[in-house]
Amino acid sequence: MAKRVYQAWKGNNRFLFCGRLIFGPDARSLLVTVALIVVPVVIFCVFVARNLLHEFPAYDAGYAVLVVAIAFTIHVLLLLLMTSARDPGIVPRASHPPEEEFSYDTSTRSEIGGRHTPSLTFPRIKEVMVNGIPVKVKYCDTCMIYRPPRCSHCSICNNCVERFDHHCPWVGQCIGQRNYRYFFLFVSSSTLLCIYVFAMCALYIKFLMDEDYPTVWKAMKHSPASVVLMIYCFVSLWFVGGLTGFHLYLIGTNQTTYENFRYRADNRVSAFDRGCLSNFIEVLCAEIKPSRNKFRAYVQDEIPRPPPVGRTRDMEEEPASSPRVKVEDDLDIGGDLLKISRRRNYEEVDEEMGGRNSNGLHQALSESELMVDSETDIPVIRTETKNSSRGRRSGSWDLSPEVLAASSLAAEGDIPSSQKPVLAKHAYPVISK
Repeated sequence: MAKRVYQAWKGNNRFLFCGRLIFGPDARSLLVTVALIVVPVVIFCVFVARNLLHEFPAYDAGYAVLVVAIAFTIHVLLLLLMTSARDPGIVPRASHPPEEEFSYDTSTRSEIGGRHTPSLTFPRIKEVMVNGIPVKVKYCDTCMIYRPPRCSHCSICNNCVERFDHHCPWVGQCIGQRNYRYFFLFVSSSTLLCIYVFAMCALYIKFLMDEDYPTVWKAMKHSPASVVLMIYCFVSLWFVGGLTGFHLYLIGTNQTTYENFRYRADNRVSAFDRGCLSNFIEVLCAEIKPSRNKFRAYVQDEIPRPPPVGRTRDMEEEPASSPRVKVEDDLDIGGDLLKISRRRNYEEVDEEMGGRNSNGLHQALSESELMVDSETDIPVIRTETKNSSRGRRSGSWDLSPEVLAASSLAAEGDIPSSQKPVLAKHAYPVISK
């Protein structure tokens, strides 16, 4: 049965509801984040907001305190879900490196089968122009793609993410192009929720002091939940409030957290800064691009790609074990043997063959046994191709018994001179390693 994309996914993500929701590998941290939001709000509703229901008699405005707290909490939780359960902008992986970028480097050669061949290379870094400014893009070995500008590979999720900001353990997901807006709204809404709970708790302490508890200490002893919530919200404000301020600065300058920490010391000009107002509109109001991944689609079988056109043209040498090289070697040997059969002087043979163990030929045959009529056409029959190429390399030359017998008959004159044997390819050297 064919698998769906989310079932064959190579990243570290986790999927729910048949690929409809995608989380990071640390999605369990969401339970902690939800607990840090829900538990304080429940305590607030039970011990603070319930006592404020009748403190605003006009229009029963006291109920608004409870309703706003619950609605605000639901709003924050929905933003948290939108941040952590959607594709952050994952760039699909390639099944093979970009072949159109391949080149053969002849300066660096590797030895394969005894022959030198050019090494296959392709650029690791390329430059693209963004708003008239050159921007470097790098090749990702894991995803086998050139990352788009502002894209980076998350080592936790094991994916390349467009406009990668950071991996947030509190939401259990990468923050990228498709969920950065919801992340910022989640952080800023959490800041407002902390301020709201803190303010309502302080207001309740004030009401207690105006009634039966004239001092702050007595009012705090009467409502310890209010004190705990005020301390909790104060500490949380340092975290979510500081994070909100930092991301306001990043949005105004059109930076990401990754770019800010990595290139802070370079003082380079940003190619993406369009001005403060345009940057805010781009992040908060621009249309979010659809996901480039169809997680519920079926995995398609890859169509075999033809070999690159320039590959055979760029190759200067082939491995020694290839059939083409063997045939060329055999043709050379055939030509050498044809020359040998027409030579009358063994010294010329030694010079032609480079002195390849010609002593064995002197011992086997006399000079008269290799004489043939120069006008006679000598047939060359090609057999034992494989052994012939090996024999040429080894330099060991022995003549088969058939050649010796035929040559002896010719010397004794038992057969006419027109039928004297010649050294042909079928009497080709018997190779000994």
